[in-house]
Amino acid sequence: MEVVWKERIRQRLLRIPPRSNPVASKAQAAVLMGLLDRRGEPCFLLTKRTQEVATHKGQICFPGGVEECGDRSLWQTALRETGEEVGIEPEYVELLGRFHDYQAVTDIHVACYVGYLKPGFSLTPSPAEVERVLQVPYAFFRDTRPVVETRHRGGRPIPVYFFDYQGDSVWGLTARMIKDFLDVMGDW
Repeated sequence: MEVVWKERIRQRLLRIPPRSNPVASKAQAAVLMGLLDRRGEPCFLLTKRTQEVATHKGQICFPGGVEECGDRSLWQTALRETGEEVGIEPEYVELLGRFHDYQAVTDIHVACYVGYLKPGFSLTPSPAEVERVLQVPYAFFRDTRPVVETRHRGGRPIPVYFFDYQGDSVWGLTARMIKDFLDVMGDW
């Protein structure tokens, strides 16, 4: 079955230059903004982190993490981390495009890759890292106005977005990535 929205996203990502992050960082990281098809509609694959992880305890996020020596690229980092966190093998991830780069509050440069999760993948969440996996419809974020708070970082105001999805708060860098992605996708 043809997944119509997948090609629309790929084409839109080809037309926008990924926003780079010129700020020096203490480390490089990458996340996979994974999208799967549910009855013809895209859904984001997100994870809720455990309380045992070193950072971002209990937060909702995309699979991802810090680059390791053996990673050939940040795309490989995103794939490796996705496998480690939720058990999705690289052959089930089709790269749709590179999205923007971000600077995390932990002073880490984060590259965001958008990938289509092909049918047939299985989920095996790492109990040490992932409390549970969420599949949140794209339409939820598109149709929901986030709560916005202003925080200060580096002496300047920064909007922080919060989406409440079935009792879970999607906020911080993950919410910013989703908000930026929705802005780029427009009415597709």
